[in-house]
Amino acid sequence: MTGAFVLATGNADKAREIVEILGRGAQETLEIAPLDVCEGAAAYMVAPAALMADVVAALPELGEPPDVEETGATIEENARIKAAGWCMAFGLPAIADDTGLDVDALGGEPGVRSARYAGEGASYAENVAKLVAEMEGVEPEGRTCRFATVALAYFPDGHEVVSLGTVEGVVADEPRGEQGFGYDPVFVPVGGDGRTFAQMSPAEKHAISHRGRAFRALAASLGNGIGTGG
Repeated sequence: MTGAFVLATGNADKAREIVEILGRGAQETLEIAPLDVCEGAAAYMVAPAALMADVVAALPELGEPPDVEETGATIEENARIKAAGWCMAFGLPAIADDTGLDVDALGGEPGVRSARYAGEGASYAENVAKLVAEMEGVEPEGRTCRFATVALAYFPDGHEVVSLGTVEGVVADEPRGEQGFGYDPVFVPVGGDGRTFAQMSPAEKHAISHRGRAFRALAASLGNGIGTGG
């Protein structure tokens, strides 16, 4: 990896997962570093370990991360809103993603509103609980779904690189497992051994997940040699 990117997210779980994915099979060891911004705000930088200290030392004084509203009609639009907002606020290249869980029995819901399915500020557990309740009584053959992630890199000159990753699955009838986050406890990928993402190790999940596929494709498109293994 020849450069550094701000991760356009305040979600520590997502930031950690992105770095894990990009680091698998990378030619260089990647690091994630919290940035010194205003109290109560979270921002992260990802860069090669050999460059991180110099990257952070050279950063200008950073203000508060932008309070972007995910008003897009699609996950790609939301990823662009986040990446462009953070890029323009900090004057640095930014990477963002947005993910949707499309459940066939629910007409594609929660979809673009997956993170807010149970309401603004909903917890992972609240979103999962609502999905389990909505799917109560649905037979196994009707529980099909898919995860989709758009990963987007946005540069100060307005150039962007976009990648999509998807994985088919079924909705479990109850949460299982302690790993991961979000809807991982109720997502059973097609072609697996019946475990949910939350029952898999991070490496197992990243090898087949929507986010893993999206970020490996993004790394390949950027042409910087990161995340092309596994």
